[in-house]
Amino acid sequence: MRSSALWVSVVTACLLTGCVLGPDYQTPNTPLPASWRGATADAAGEELATWWRIFNDPLLADLIEQAKTGNRDVYQAQARLLEARFRSALAGANLLPTSSMTMSASQTGSSKAAGISAGTTGIGNTNELFRHAVDASWELDLFGKLRRGLEAAEATEQAAQEDLRDVLVSLCAEVALNYVDLRKQQNQLAITETNLLAQQETYDITRWRRLAGLTTQLDVDQAGLTLENTRASLPSLRGSVAQAQHNLALLLGRQPTDLLTVLSASAPIPQAAATVAVGIPADILRQRPDVRRAERKLAAQTAQVGAAEAERYPSFTLSGSIGVESLAYANLYTAAAKAFQMAAKSALVLLDFGRISANVGIQNALTEQALGLYEASLLTALKEVENALTAYTREAERRAALNAAVEAGHSAMSLSQTQYNAGISDFQRVLEAQRSLLSAELQLTASDAEVASNIIRLYKALGGGWAAENSREKTEHD
Repeated sequence: MRSSALWVSVVTACLLTGCVLGPDYQTPNTPLPASWRGATADAAGEELATWWRIFNDPLLADLIEQAKTGNRDVYQAQARLLEARFRSALAGANLLPTSSMTMSASQTGSSKAAGISAGTTGIGNTNELFRHAVDASWELDLFGKLRRGLEAAEATEQAAQEDLRDVLVSLCAEVALNYVDLRKQQNQLAITETNLLAQQETYDITRWRRLAGLTTQLDVDQAGLTLENTRASLPSLRGSVAQAQHNLALLLGRQPTDLLTVLSASAPIPQAAATVAVGIPADILRQRPDVRRAERKLAAQTAQVGAAEAERYPSFTLSGSIGVESLAYANLYTAAAKAFQMAAKSALVLLDFGRISANVGIQNALTEQALGLYEASLLTALKEVENALTAYTREAERRAALNAAVEAGHSAMSLSQTQYNAGISDFQRVLEAQRSLLSAELQLTASDAEVASNIIRLYKALGGGWAAENSREKTEHD
């Protein structure tokens, strides 16, 4: 009992006087602008987490939820997070003692032959030894090597969590972008088919007028040229619709044709039902998962500096064994068979020709790299948000102009057709009005899709699209 108390006192004193080497991590205070250029509102956290609801499209919301549970990239990110959690648990376990139970039985026999030297002979005895013991060892973390390792592992686990969230951010945006692209292709296909019917009617009227001697064959040929050119664009548009459907199926972790029934019917391009909300850069950007991941990687790497520094100092290990041993199995579990061993070991590197110093230098250099990566991630985030804001604003202006152009195109088409039928205008004006109207309608549809896509890119740049309760994190690490 006195011996045990002595060892406990020694261990406690060592732990109390232990230190942690290396720099203590502090989050970099990287300056950010006070406001966005052109921002007018603040984004609430809940709105960022489910930004797709501003489009008021139940099918889009359902597809995103399906993607969160079925996408293979999300599954891989969850597995990486699970791995990081096990590594963190392993680093924590390294701080604690290890013990094992051993049981052994051995038998040895000596030779009966005479020895070479005079006076030595083999005695020919057979000896047995039975042993049953509990062995334990503990590396005392006096200089913080193991604690820095645990700190690095925990930060790496947190970085893996942010990686999962970053995958969710990208996934939600990709599903929405592909959904918008599908609706754009479907609407452009519908516009082209509608214009094809109008051009077919114009072609038929022109043929009748040619038979009646009211126009020339040139008008008929020009109407046929416009009609067939429009018809030729249909296969490409239908192929684009099918590809967009296949892309969405892949994002949901489904086979390419699984969504054909759900997505076969055309629907309007999603339009935001509310003003785009943008918060203060410092509050929003530091919440982006990729920025948070870079910051956690910087924290993990900073801890590695301390672990490398601790290699300069001695290591201390306590070990012990308690059990029973006997030459006869019948006496193994008796009081007389009790045996124990206690030991303390210290090791200090005396000469390594600069290996430890080189490793410390490597870890410091890696820390500088991680800091640069973190600062670069912030700058990239700033650029992406500003680009998305600019693109959204400019495309909204362009859409307004295209909307006016489509209205004018309908008027021009109707007027040119009326004048041609009345014989006061040539057929070329009718064809030009048809081509211009089709072009304007296709451009307006593309602009509608681009405005919606720019809103999606903006919310992605802000880091929206994840919430802790929606991430389906794996927790099987007990």
